[in-house]
Amino acid sequence: MALSPIFDISEELVAISAITRDITQRIDAEKSLLKTEKIRKQELHHRIKNNLQVISSLLNLQSDKFKNRKFIKNSEFLEAFRESQDRVISMAFIHEELYKSGKFETLNLSVYIRKLVGKLFQTYRLEYKNIHLHMDLEENTFLNMDDAVPFGIIINELVSNSLKHAFLGRDEGKIYIELRREEDGEFTNRRDESKCEGFKSTSFILKVSDDGVGIPKGINLKNPNSLGMQLITTLVDQLDGELKLKEHNKTEFAIKFIVTEK
Repeated sequence: MALSPIFDISEELVAISAITRDITQRIDAEKSLLKTEKIRKQELHHRIKNNLQVISSLLNLQSDKFKNRKFIKNSEFLEAFRESQDRVISMAFIHEELYKSGKFETLNLSVYIRKLVGKLFQTYRLEYKNIHLHMDLEENTFLNMDDAVPFGIIINELVSNSLKHAFLGRDEGKIYIELRREEDGEFTNRRDESKCEGFKSTSFILKVSDDGVGIPKGINLKNPNSLGMQLITTLVDQLDGELKLKEHNKTEFAIKFIVTEK
């Protein structure tokens, strides 16, 4: 609304002119655009998830084809197919959670971890029936899309590694997963998002451990031999995180990383 005074010939105020403009149509148009954008993002995540699931199914069909060949039966070749499937599924779950939550830019870590780890346990359940899972996860922790995929693959590699190797020759065991805020806040990384107005950086630590047989002696995190460990170290570095390996009563991988929150 615009207000203008009206004066008579003697310059006395005699009236006030008011001009209003109806912006209802503009508001409705903006709401419609926002709704359209939300639907577009939702459909995008849905399609990506479906496409990743198709890739996983193709890998499964291809591995089934080779199972009947004696010279590669139960070989590392078939294991590589399953590992690839697990990595694809870890990414598909990210887009599924974003699609369901309606929050298309950030991933709820605790919800995602529970779903992904549950799937991994289902995958290996026939081989390890008495492996028990213990989780202590910080709730309402959100990760942006740039970091969600590498984080998901890291979780996948650490947990599947425990399931495949930690309990060989044993009838039972335990896997522990912990996600929590760092109280001291001393850890910093190379990122500068914390300088952005309205944002703060919070230090988190993820621990994945087991009470299994331990890892081979002399493993070098800076120059690992296995593809899984190479992925972990590369992706931790991509997150500007810090990876540590501890061995006492159990084997523990601890990753410190920064989450930038509004």
